[in-house]
Amino acid sequence: MDIKQIEVTCRQLVDGYEDKGEDGVFGYGGKLNIRPPYQREFVYNEKKRDAVINTIYHGYPLNTMYWADNGDGTFEIIDGQQRTVSICQYITGVFPYMLKFFENVKDPVERSKVLDYKLTIYVCSGTDTEKLKWFETVNIAGEELTPQELRNAVYHGTFVSDAKRYFSKSNCAAYRIGKNIVTGSPIRQQYLETALKWICNKQGINDISFYMAIHQNDADALELYNYYHEVITWVESKFDVPKRTKIIKGLDWGALYEKYKNDKTLDKAELDKEITALLKDSEVTNKKGICVYVLTRDERYLGLRTFGLDIIESKYEEQKGICPICKQHFELCEMEADHIIPWSKGGKTVESNCQMLCMHCNRTKSSK
Repeated sequence: MDIKQIEVTCRQLVDGYEDKGEDGVFGYGGKLNIRPPYQREFVYNEKKRDAVINTIYHGYPLNTMYWADNGDGTFEIIDGQQRTVSICQYITGVFPYMLKFFENVKDPVERSKVLDYKLTIYVCSGTDTEKLKWFETVNIAGEELTPQELRNAVYHGTFVSDAKRYFSKSNCAAYRIGKNIVTGSPIRQQYLETALKWICNKQGINDISFYMAIHQNDADALELYNYYHEVITWVESKFDVPKRTKIIKGLDWGALYEKYKNDKTLDKAELDKEITALLKDSEVTNKKGICVYVLTRDERYLGLRTFGLDIIESKYEEQKGICPICKQHFELCEMEADHIIPWSKGGKTVESNCQMLCMHCNRTKSSK
């Protein structure tokens, strides 16, 4: 690994600046790739953006930036994308600073403060592995990357480039069909991460990185998108997605699809009728678990109400510590509150429906 320090003025940086949106951003006479495949989209808010320009006008030092030397006379940003974009956008008139666009700054001294401001750049050259390892290191102190952004850095190639077309652009195909089902932001790579988790589950792969390593040089990501589309279509066929977005969005639909995709008993209208009843049931405290429950029938997903300490202590005293099933005496800490009539048969979490059972009897009873 070879690392050298250079100085670049803002004038040089903005030379040839071109923003092609999600297809790339370039500067430094067209030689600098400001948004390489592994970089996230521009996410600085207005306050941070203005802080960069304020620093320049006052002549204060900006944090060091890092570039990678591609070995052919071109470079790509490892760290400093957002500071670079802020500088270039201000000078090219994308936004004003202190209510004034740069083109309206007529004082040559003031203009020179910006254009001749010197940025400190460390340029590294070496193997891809060395450069990407450095990328992970220097970004620790910057704007935090999402896990998937880091994976994109390590495994960037034809697969990631094509996957970003489906999953990582504003209003991309994955967002359009899954926005009511999948959480997160496409440009922060969370839709891509979700799709990868789903297909890894299908293929029995425990690590997304392993899948990406295998497919790094694939010509396209069509297999990934087709599977994502398959899962979304199934969810829509079983649930009223627009109506139930609040309880549907963000669930692990990939795993649920693989387990229940061939269940012919699942009827959309019947499921929605049951969901309506569960949403109205005061015993159900975890509404987000309802969709999983109607598939799995596992009551743990519902967060059913439990008896309060006052009821527990009252029932223990009433029973004098005797378990009504095994007739043995136990300390309070050795017993558990049980619904005499279970929730599934209409039982409520009220004192008259409570009994104290020893742990063994309660768990044996619950498992029947």
